[in-house]
Amino acid sequence: MTTLTDARPLALDPDRLLPVEPGTREIARRLYAAVSELPIISPHGHVPPEWLADDTPFTDPTSLLVAPDHYVFRLLHAQGVSLTDLGVGGRPLTAEGSRRAWRLLAEHWTAFRGTPSRFWMDSVLADVFGVTERLSRESADRIFDRIADTIDAPHFRPRALMDRFGIEVLATTDDPVDDLHHHRTLREDAGFAPRVVPTFRPDRYLEPSRADFADLMTDLARASSIDTGSYQGYLAALEDRRRFFKANGAVSSDHSHADVVTLSLDEKEAARIYDAALRGVVSPTDATAFRRHMLVEMARMATEDGLVMTLHPGVHRSHHTPTLQRFGPDTGHDIPTTVEFTRGLQPLLDRFGTADGFQLILFTLDETVLSREIAPLAGFYPSVYAGAPWWFLDAPEAVRRFRGAVTETAGFYRTSGFIDDTRAFLSIPARHDMSRRLDSGYLAQLVAEHRLDEDEALETAVDLVTTIPRKAFKL
Repeated sequence: MTTLTDARPLALDPDRLLPVEPGTREIARRLYAAVSELPIISPHGHVPPEWLADDTPFTDPTSLLVAPDHYVFRLLHAQGVSLTDLGVGGRPLTAEGSRRAWRLLAEHWTAFRGTPSRFWMDSVLADVFGVTERLSRESADRIFDRIADTIDAPHFRPRALMDRFGIEVLATTDDPVDDLHHHRTLREDAGFAPRVVPTFRPDRYLEPSRADFADLMTDLARASSIDTGSYQGYLAALEDRRRFFKANGAVSSDHSHADVVTLSLDEKEAARIYDAALRGVVSPTDATAFRRHMLVEMARMATEDGLVMTLHPGVHRSHHTPTLQRFGPDTGHDIPTTVEFTRGLQPLLDRFGTADGFQLILFTLDETVLSREIAPLAGFYPSVYAGAPWWFLDAPEAVRRFRGAVTETAGFYRTSGFIDDTRAFLSIPARHDMSRRLDSGYLAQLVAEHRLDEDEALETAVDLVTTIPRKAFKL
């Protein structure tokens, strides 16, 4: 394999990701210019709220750019790099360990060619840190030192970066029993303008097959001050916590299970399964039925409290057991699976698909369902929105395929707006910029083909980053 022995310039072309054909590119340039500097709305992500509440200084380049970004460290792991050497799983690195990890990234930088991670990291290095040379074995230490010197400055604290990045709304992902004190700290700070909202993520509390289900019910009872010893108490406790989240700024609940099959149990049957789960004797079949029933209950609660319901199923979590045991969950080995929406969601949509105020955003990692299921559902039900490409699909070609698959059936205005879905705080602007460039290119193609007038394309480009996510997430 040929390697570059000299440090090459890191040059970000202003036309990156825009169409190649000159006439179409000119249209795309005009559309992109209209949206490139608009504020960022990030209604689904995983940035820890304490970073902002405490304005926590960043400590080193690796813990900032590598260890929290599963896109980066999973591909390094595929190259044979140990996760231990990257500080993954909450394992702190020494100062020298951080530098070694950065060198490992640089040594394997060729592995990222053609990936969105390369696009995002180049953008972060150039736009955020002013790096002017390409990452390589030779430039690794120089770039590491530049980042280390930069993040030590007061203007590089998280709150200052929120302002610099133009992030107007940022959603976090939070456990139902969280007291949300970090969010209150931010909301009560008159000097902090961005809106940081929690998201109700109840997955663990809807899975009665978990070994710790009874302990979770104890935690839920403590947080809600409602006895969860009965099924009715359990429902009441969840309803209470949802209200608490909404009172503290939440606009949505977030759900990720193996599937989105839904069904409704009668109250007696649901209570029987719940009691068995508390005693640790629930059968797998009953546990699955209960979880599917509880998705319908979450929809029912959403019609009452107004939280938007987002579903993103079809992920085999923690695929590699030894890695899970050593490093914990969310350490790069979640793998997409196939999923079905049409039949699975019919019981839920029969009851609530046309209910006033109910909004349901469907995400998928299975591209085959976009044109076949999600777009037709969003093209009929007033409650359903097609969620933007996320996770493994938030890459240039997949984003283009999404627009082609969904727009012809559901249009632009039944989609969610871009979702960055990231823990990598510094990459948020790069991810949204990628989406804006790709959408500008797609709209420019429609103009070039005389399927849209340019004024319509311009209005749509702006709506895709402003009014569309605000409507989908009730912002």
